[in-house]
This record gives sequence, C-alpha cells and structure tokens, in this order.
Amino acid sequence: MASSRAFTIFVLLLIAPFPQFQGQATTILHFKSFSPFSTALETLQKQLGYSFKNIGLLRRAVTHASFSEENNKALSILGANVIEASVSFRSLSKDIDVSSKELNHQLSQISNVESSCAVDGMRLALHKVVRVSPKTNSSVPAVVCSAFRAIFGAVAIDDGKSDAAGDIFWTFHRGRELGNVLPL
Repeated sequence: MASSRAFTIFVLLLIAPFPQFQGQATTILHFKSFSPFSTALETLQKQLGYSFKNIGLLRRAVTHASFSEENNKALSILGANVIEASVSFRSLSKDIDVSSKELNHQLSQISNVESSCAVDGMRLALHKVVRVSPKTNSSVPAVVCSAFRAIFGAVAIDDGKSDAAGDIFWTFHRGRELGNVLPL
C-alpha cells in the first residue's frame, strides 16, 4: 500500500512540470498491477464469486501476523463469528427444535481447524496466497484457517452485511453439509 502511494506521488511529481500530460495523469494512475500476488487475489475473488470493492480488505485477510502489523487477526475473529452465525441460522431454519447440544456440536465441527476450516482454505489454495514471514509455514492449518475465516470477515465489511459473507461461505462450502467434515 505504501509503495503504491509512493508511486502515485512519484508519477504526480514527474508529470507536474508538464501541463500537457496532466490530463493523462488519471489514466496513468489507473494501471492494474500484474504482480503474482495481485494475480492470486484476482483468482481468489473468482473462486469466491465475489469482487471486492476495497481490495485492501482482501489483502489484509491474506496477511498473517508474522508478515505485518496490518494483518488478518481481527478479520479472522469477525469471519469466524459470521460463519458460526450462518451455521446456526441454517441449522435452526432446518430444525427449530435442534438441541443446544447438537447445535454446539455442529458449530465445533465447522470451526475445527484441522478437519474443516483448513480443508476449505486448502481447497482455495490459501497456503499459496497468504503472506507470512520467511520463518512461518504458510501450509500450517492454523495459518490457512485464519486466512480462510478472515476472508469472510473481509467480505462482511466490504459488503456491509454479514449475510453476504455467510452466503458466499455456503456457496464455497458446497456439498459439505453440517457434520460432514473431511480430514486434512
């Protein structure tokens, strides 16, 4: 983010002495980055079926705390809560008489790092996208799961509705109903 601001300022300073190019500054500044990370974010949005209005939210969602102080920790908490609310809603919609014990069991299954959350994150190839420090293994289930949850927190913030994030979760989680988790 800081490097893009620095580039913008550089371009504006470069163009400033040349009034004939100032009208083109807007065109010059609206280039698309084709870095591997930007390409991975574009692919991830296609996989999710959701285009971020604020791509910075997705960048943060796939940034581990080992990589930057601006990371996915808070978005991961929100995402976990969005997923749990969506699971609770779906379960109660199917059976209003579901026992609290059964509902808690379903929530613990869907929240399980190794058997559910990280499996879904690996299906999205998040271990290849998440930014971590060189000393951190991006394939560790906790890292993948944190990024997976953070994505749904980011969608909720970006869209302004947690329902949108829940819908995307279920669209992606397709075929894996409650209680049907896969081993990692």
